[in-house]
Amino acid sequence: DMGMRGLVMKNHWEPTASLAYMVRKAVPGIDVFGGVTQDLAVGGINIEAVRHMAATTGGYGKVVWLPTLDVETAQKRARHLPAVPVSRDGKLLPKVLALLDYVATQPQLLFETGHVTPAEGLLVIAAARARGIRHIVVTHAVDMGWTVPQMNKAAAMGAYMEFVYHSTFGRHQEEKLASYAAMMKRVGPAHCILATDLGRITPSIAYPLEPRGMLDFMKAMLRHGLSVAEINQMAKANPARALGIGP
Repeated sequence: DMGMRGLVMKNHWEPTASLAYMVRKAVPGIDVFGGVTQDLAVGGINIEAVRHMAATTGGYGKVVWLPTLDVETAQKRARHLPAVPVSRDGKLLPKVLALLDYVATQPQLLFETGHVTPAEGLLVIAAARARGIRHIVVTHAVDMGWTVPQMNKAAAMGAYMEFVYHSTFGRHQEEKLASYAAMMKRVGPAHCILATDLGRITPSIAYPLEPRGMLDFMKAMLRHGLSVAEINQMAKANPARALGIGP
C-alpha cells in the first residue's frame, strides 16, 4: 500500500525462502526474498543448507548470512558455550572458504557478514572478492563495531555497509541518527544501504512496522543532511543491486 518494492525476511534459526514463496502467494505485487543464516540450528557453516535454500521453488532464496546470534566470541569460548567459529589465528577456517567457493558458483546469491568481527569481516570480503563474489553486504556494520576506516576498506573491495534503523531506538535517538548520517557521508552513499531490522518484539519499545520504519529512517537521513538522491540510492538502488534485481 505504501509503494514499497520489496523486502528480505531474516530468521536466525531457519531458512526463509519457503516463507518468502508463501508470502508472495498471499500478497502478490511485492518482491519478498528469504535467506539462511549459518547458525547452529542449520548446523553452522553448512553448504547443504545454503544449497537447499537457494533451490527453493521460485528462486526467492537470495541471502546467505555468516553466523549471527551463534557467532563465536571470546566470552563464549571462555564459558565453553556452543558457537560457530569463522576463523582461527587470523585465517578463515577451511569450511568457510568452502562455503565461499560454493556461493561463487551461485551468482544470484547475496553474501552477508552476519555478526562476525570487523577483522573477520575484512578477511571474508577479501576472500569473497578473490572468488568473484559480487554481491556482499556488511550486516549492520555499526552494531558490529566497524569503524569508518574499516568500512572504507570493505567498500573499496566492493561491499555495501548496512545501516539499520532499529539500532537507533531508545535514548538519544536523534544523536544516533546524526552519527549514522555522518558515517554514511564519510563512507559515501554509493557504498551504503538503509535497512530496518525491525522484525522483532521488544515490549518496552513500540517499533513501527517495517515499511513505516523505512520511510521514517529515510526522512531522518534527510533531516541530517543527506540529499533525496543520496537517500534513494541507499534505500532503493543499492539494495536492488545487492540482491541482483537491478536498480
